[in-house]
Amino acid sequence: MIKPIAIDHLVLRTARYRELIDFYCDVIGCRLERETSAEFGLTQLRAGNALIDIVDVNGKLGRTGGAAPGPTGNNLDHFCLQIEACDEAELIAYLQSLGIDCDEFHERYGAQGMGRSLYIRDIDGNTVELRSVKTNFLA
Repeated sequence: MIKPIAIDHLVLRTARYRELIDFYCDVIGCRLERETSAEFGLTQLRAGNALIDIVDVNGKLGRTGGAAPGPTGNNLDHFCLQIEACDEAELIAYLQSLGIDCDEFHERYGAQGMGRSLYIRDIDGNTVELRSVKTNFLA
């Protein structure tokens, strides 16, 4: 039912927001794609055909993830898989038939621009975003 195409983006939480952005731009060679307000605390960096999202743990978005990275807090918020386009209701029914809780599809920004996605958790509690794409851009 689900056919992964590519990793769309990773989301890293940090207490060293500007320093981490500088590292990925200056050292790794990513480029700034999109920034939200300082209050929200999200910067998206282009890494080839994918994005690396940097989230300030002190911003509105970052506070929802708990403690800053360290012994009691994670720095990886979630990862996103691009999947082949599918009927949203059928996918939700499929996931629920397997006992997997999921939210509804929502319009969100990712590596290919705006698109529809939902969130699930894997068996270890990792958050996975499933993003439906209309065309296989890797073909």
